[in-house]
Amino acid sequence: MEIRTKKRIEFADITEEVERAAAKIKSGVACITTKHTTTGIKIMESEAGLLRDYERALANVLPKPPYEHDRSHCGDGNADAHLKALFLPSSECVPVENYKLVLGTWQRVFFVELDGPKERSVTIKVLEG
Repeated sequence: MEIRTKKRIEFADITEEVERAAAKIKSGVACITTKHTTTGIKIMESEAGLLRDYERALANVLPKPPYEHDRSHCGDGNADAHLKALFLPSSECVPVENYKLVLGTWQRVFFVELDGPKERSVTIKVLEG
């Protein structure tokens, strides 16, 4: 799937897209992975205040540059995004039972952008079994 992010740090709820893919199998697992080194995939609660808290925490987790990567790599100034990505998984797997994701009451699947805004790709693979 393709995602167009709008902010430097953004949490995009992709649960519905993952649910559509999972609806193709009765039982198994849905694996979601990001193809970018400045993004993550995270299962967490979708509450507006908490999402703002997450964004603020990630924005403040590292001091501003200078970083070696920024001096040596195309001058794109995104070393902080790469470092923040160390705190997030690049993939998540969710069980599927009876054509539905097995998630907790408040759990949602999020794509986490750390270097936006950008066009991004996420792979959703469902495995029956």
